[in-house]
Amino acid sequence: MKLNSSIKLVHTALLVMTSGFTASALASQDPIQAGNGIAVVNTKAGEIQGYIHNDILTYKGIPYATAERFMPPQKVENWQGTKLALTYGDVCPQVSMGGRSFFFAGPEMTESEQCLNLNVWAPNNDGKKRAVMVWIHGGGFQAGASNDLHSYDGENLARSGDVVVVSVNHRLNAMGHLDLSAYGEQYKYSANLGVQDLVASLEWVKENIDKFGGDPANVTIFGESGGGAKVLTLMGTPAAKGLFSKAIVESGALEKMGMTLTSPKVGQRVAELTLANLGVKPTALEKLKSFTPAQINEAANKALKQTAEEQKLTPVRGQGYGLSWAPTMDSDYIPQEPVGEKYPELSKDIPLLIGSNLTEWESFPLQLDVANTQKDNRFTWTDSQVQDKLKAKYGDKAADIVSAFREAYPERRLADALYVDSFLRAPALKTASLKADQHAAPVYNYIFSWDTPVFNGVPMSYHTAEIAFVFNNIDKMEQATGGGKAARELAKKMSAAWTNFAKTGNPNGNDLPQWNAYTRENGNTMIFDNKIETKQHHDTKLQRLLAPNMKF
Repeated sequence: MKLNSSIKLVHTALLVMTSGFTASALASQDPIQAGNGIAVVNTKAGEIQGYIHNDILTYKGIPYATAERFMPPQKVENWQGTKLALTYGDVCPQVSMGGRSFFFAGPEMTESEQCLNLNVWAPNNDGKKRAVMVWIHGGGFQAGASNDLHSYDGENLARSGDVVVVSVNHRLNAMGHLDLSAYGEQYKYSANLGVQDLVASLEWVKENIDKFGGDPANVTIFGESGGGAKVLTLMGTPAAKGLFSKAIVESGALEKMGMTLTSPKVGQRVAELTLANLGVKPTALEKLKSFTPAQINEAANKALKQTAEEQKLTPVRGQGYGLSWAPTMDSDYIPQEPVGEKYPELSKDIPLLIGSNLTEWESFPLQLDVANTQKDNRFTWTDSQVQDKLKAKYGDKAADIVSAFREAYPERRLADALYVDSFLRAPALKTASLKADQHAAPVYNYIFSWDTPVFNGVPMSYHTAEIAFVFNNIDKMEQATGGGKAARELAKKMSAAWTNFAKTGNPNGNDLPQWNAYTRENGNTMIFDNKIETKQHHDTKLQRLLAPNMKF
């Protein structure tokens, strides 16, 4: 029996050899291809090897820079041999923001200060130069990572949009934004190290992305929440000029975090109190090396609170006093507010696509507490209860807000008026208006109003809900999207709009309704839902009632 088996194996091998096939050819039918000589690329620093998954070249954890603690990023040293890029790299030290739920799924992550790495997904390199989309993760300026959620995976977007997708890790919280500039020239830009990291990653893209089939002259930066705030910040950062040609901001326009930044006075006081909380003298900053990132952040977070109370600083969101991590508008590295009273001339020629989700943070708590909200929600309330809740929330403005809501969203339930977001929608309109005022590169405005069917639609269009649609990752986020036909159809069209914009600066095409650029006069907004449509000034009245102090 063993002899016969051996003969059969030899016979099979001979057939393969005489037919001109090889072992790698036989393996080519497998979803994943990896091995000697497969997906090998020569970067400026050295050779790296990734793998191929369903015909998409995949590279993870590529080092784009290196940095000592509180020091600017430096180019990586050249290496010998082939560096493997098969798994995600370490993520930067985190400060928890909480908020994990059934709707948020992602891989386990290892934190370290050796975290300046990026990931690349690209169609087969056939000599064509493709548009490049660089994803900047959310989590404010204090948390998050390039692989924080499964929805960040760039494979499907690279395939369906025929683009090269890059995602980036960069320093955060005190490790990326503690302003030690008062304690020595070497710390001059320590308040903006996280931004410097992003610039370094874009420099890496410019130098290397052609090896992956990307066009270094056609780069779009895009991000959600804190990632969108970072996009706005980069648009006002001179060092980033020429490293990207288009920008997309998803739910990321916020004053005090992206639109406007921390002042040097505030940032330096936070640093002063951080050192005091650690027991470190200003003349002995080398002692900071003896603390872990967690210890430094504990002291710095206490200093943020102390500074806010001391200087009577109102928080980005909520009541009382509060201060969050953000870059510093230092008149040097970032010389002006990215979105102050006018849009920076620096980015005048950069097309912008900007928008937010209908219920964003207003419905966000609902999916954090589904044990209770699935039983007590807008579908279970009586008309009388809805009216009582509207009056409790909006007071003497309730009747006007209800009227404006019915005009803006005539097909929605009255109870939905309780959850309309102005926290991110109004600043997005202000940002779009200021950008349009330049009468240069166009700005396109959108709102994502699709309600998840999961848990009977109770969480609605919560913060981050659109990401799976942008990345065309409905399958990877079924627990958040339901994975149904309607979600797939919307994802197909929405992701196509994003990639169209990345390629040309214009999102139109792929059976979308005509999407004209936004101006103060026309108020054009693309509404992404099961029914995709464009409207003009559809929610301007409503937003001005909800956010009377925001001028747009």
